[in-house]
Amino acid sequence: MILYINCCVRENSRTDRLARAVLKKLGGEYEELYLPDENLQPLSRELLKRRTELIENGDYSDAMFRYAKQFAAADKIVVSAPFWDFSFPSVLKVYIENIYAVGIVSRYTPEGQPYGLCRADELIYVTTAGGPYVPDYSFCYIKELCETCFGIAKVTLVKAEMLDVDGFDAERIIEDKINEINRGTAL
Repeated sequence: MILYINCCVRENSRTDRLARAVLKKLGGEYEELYLPDENLQPLSRELLKRRTELIENGDYSDAMFRYAKQFAAADKIVVSAPFWDFSFPSVLKVYIENIYAVGIVSRYTPEGQPYGLCRADELIYVTTAGGPYVPDYSFCYIKELCETCFGIAKVTLVKAEMLDVDGFDAERIIEDKINEINRGTAL
């Protein structure tokens, strides 16, 4: 199963447009999780305490673990997240906070190192930026989590940048990137 994690809140999102080109190239059906419509909440003191108790007891039956189970079971994951404030929309961070459940997406080795339990062979991170794209606090963060904690060895970046800079043709940049995706050179 391909899991599409959509963080795009704008109508006619350029990021979503690129992600849908990626999904089309991948072929097959996918399950879309539109994060702006989910009732995701940051972990409060009470919620964290409850989650910790459930994890310590090995009880993953609570509905709070549904996102973690869905993420861990995916064969491939596509994330669409526009580049906002040198990062990504906050709803993605809240989602990550909610899926990081030891025993579902990762475990720790006897040496204390994270060991990924996710099934996905690849996560494709799709983003667009109005100016130059700086991956440090967005893609690099996701890549490190995937490789170090989730066990997803291949993490691919698909980006279109300079979309809102005078003198650059945003539509042409998007079309060129979609053509690269269709040819397989962007993946």
